[in-house]
Amino acid sequence: QVHFVESGGGLVQPGGSLRLSCAVSGFTFSAYAMSWYRQAPGKERELVASIFSYGDPLKYADSVKDRFTISRDNARNTVYLQMYNLKPDDTGVYYCNQYGAGPPWGQGTQVTVSS
Repeated sequence: QVHFVESGGGLVQPGGSLRLSCAVSGFTFSAYAMSWYRQAPGKERELVASIFSYGDPLKYADSVKDRFTISRDNARNTVYLQMYNLKPDDTGVYYCNQYGAGPPWGQGTQVTVSS
């Protein structure tokens, strides 16, 4: 059974940083491109960043380019999202999943950027 456990969110001031982690189980993690998504209040879930199975970045949303870095550790079945210079518009629940995939989703981790 596919399972995602996101962690690392929190409340941070504008300009701050956070590192999100997502532990994955239930499929051959190293064979799949992975993505981080986020859902802001009242908005649809959007793609934030994606990474190839072998570790090179695949794409970033324009709104996070040069501020967020996606990475992965295939030995630990974990994907990360390092976020710098956070802005209030980055507020939302962050989820990981296979690139282009739909349900099931994990519980997500809440990121709130506010002064």
